[in-house]
Amino acid sequence: MASRPVPSVLGIDRSLTGKSWRWRGGNMDISDSSSGFPGGLEDDIVTQILLSRGVPREDLERHRTPLLRAFLPDPSEFRDMDAAAERVAQAVMSNETVTVYGDYDVDGATSAALLILLLRQLGHEAKYYIPDRLLEGYGPSGEALVRIAAEGSSLIVTVDCGAMAYEALEMAHGAGVDVIVVDHHKCAPVLPRAAALVNPNRLDESELAAGHGHLAAVGVAFLLAVAIVRTLRQRGFFEGRREPDLFALLDLVALGTVADVAALHGLNRALVAQGLKIMAKRENIGMSALIDASRLSRAPTCSDLGFALGPRINAGGRVGESTLGVRLLTTTNPDEAREIAAQLSRLNDERRGIEQVVQEAAEAQLERQHNRAVIIVSGAGWHPGVIGIVAGRIKEKTGKPTLVIAMDADEAGNGKGSGRSIPGVDLGAAIIAAREAGLLVAGGGHAMAAGLTIAPDKLDALSEWLDSLLAADVSRASANQSMLLDLALAPGGLTPALVETLESAGPFGMGWPGPRVAVGPVHIIKADTVGADHVRLIVGGQDGGRFKAMAFRSAETEMGQALLHASQGRRLWLAGRAKIDDWGSRPQAELHIDDAAFAD
Repeated sequence: MASRPVPSVLGIDRSLTGKSWRWRGGNMDISDSSSGFPGGLEDDIVTQILLSRGVPREDLERHRTPLLRAFLPDPSEFRDMDAAAERVAQAVMSNETVTVYGDYDVDGATSAALLILLLRQLGHEAKYYIPDRLLEGYGPSGEALVRIAAEGSSLIVTVDCGAMAYEALEMAHGAGVDVIVVDHHKCAPVLPRAAALVNPNRLDESELAAGHGHLAAVGVAFLLAVAIVRTLRQRGFFEGRREPDLFALLDLVALGTVADVAALHGLNRALVAQGLKIMAKRENIGMSALIDASRLSRAPTCSDLGFALGPRINAGGRVGESTLGVRLLTTTNPDEAREIAAQLSRLNDERRGIEQVVQEAAEAQLERQHNRAVIIVSGAGWHPGVIGIVAGRIKEKTGKPTLVIAMDADEAGNGKGSGRSIPGVDLGAAIIAAREAGLLVAGGGHAMAAGLTIAPDKLDALSEWLDSLLAADVSRASANQSMLLDLALAPGGLTPALVETLESAGPFGMGWPGPRVAVGPVHIIKADTVGADHVRLIVGGQDGGRFKAMAFRSAETEMGQALLHASQGRRLWLAGRAKIDDWGSRPQAELHIDDAAFAD
């Protein structure tokens, strides 16, 4: 028997972005406020949000308030975790020289800072090494590891890198230095040589540990910190000595997790929820300076981590000095913190200008890509520090996995590429497979993001190969791209109290999407553009409700043009995220538009 088609929400089968509207969970249409929930629905809105994100009914209370103790696993469940903790504990107790080898992005900077601050609380001042993105590229280099060993380090801990660093780790072994790898990127069946390799995405991991494969590297580093403290406690290290405050490190975990676009379910949700509380206390001098430089006058939210704080840390590695992020997050000097935070803000502004140039050049190639399952654009002279951002922008615009490659990025003339994917398409695994097939000089990543190095003469072959490998996955993922809604309400129902209720089911991000509400029908009172290409609306409904709505980066899109011109005099439904506008004398609810559809 053929399955019955799922009915659309509000009868909208094709919106202004070409999508059908569907419920994410059950029917939550309260647009007719006199009728209450349909079908005698007794659950409150938060309960429905949790259920629609896969929380079993019997586990609702644990997820309603995501406390760390309710989600934290025993670190010993992870392969090599105990060996890593023992080796670090040994280094602390025997006062060995330790170097933390990080990556130049936010996850790498926060992971490195976390271990440095932990060791500092243990009375041990660790060194750190962050490679230069342009000169050294991603991951540990053998030359750097050997040099670090020659300078006196007997233990190197790599964070957010190393899972595929076969040659570099062999060189380190030959130099007689122990290397612990703390990573979360996908692994191959054969692992590189290391004193310990802690990674929930090892193919030989237990089912329980593999269930935490969504952790960012900073989350894995936090579990290692827990294991290190436990090991030292067992050895009697804290007799007469105060134990480190591990909770105080959660602001770093929250920033790295959100900025790395890790899925915010399970343990990650607890880490971020509690980390935001720590961040609000501003106990980390560098983090406090970063918040001030981001012009935030309130406690940071999850969105702020991804769009204000994270990009500033990233700017150091993308277009400036790679060590700035770690220096900021580990400094004890307020003046130095303010100086670095201001420098990162300036670099972030510079990054925006560079990004715009590359974005325009990349988008000019899109017409030749419309039949491709995977978008691949490339150009000489493109700054490697912004290609990941541009890949994300094009992915959002096209709805397809995207690779942006800066050609002639190294002395051999190879291209450096960065990719972003869509839900349901594992780009990291595809890039690893392409490397194993001989199409890449290097490559790796995780499901939603990947990086690669490619010889110029392999570019066409890679494009054909990825198209063949991922076409079916992309087709399935694209077919499922409906606009998913959590709630439909009348304009008068969009209130600050409703926004507060919705946000209480957070924090929201990748894998735990923020509630999307449909509001209407509304008529447009005023429509204009603000900034470069944002559409601003003032709308009202027959119930007397009136609110502001924003459609960001949409003025030149079909939806943006309809909102600005073609929709005058017609009633619409608007779908998006309910937010608080706190610029005025009292907070007002507004809508950040994802989609729109005519109501008549």
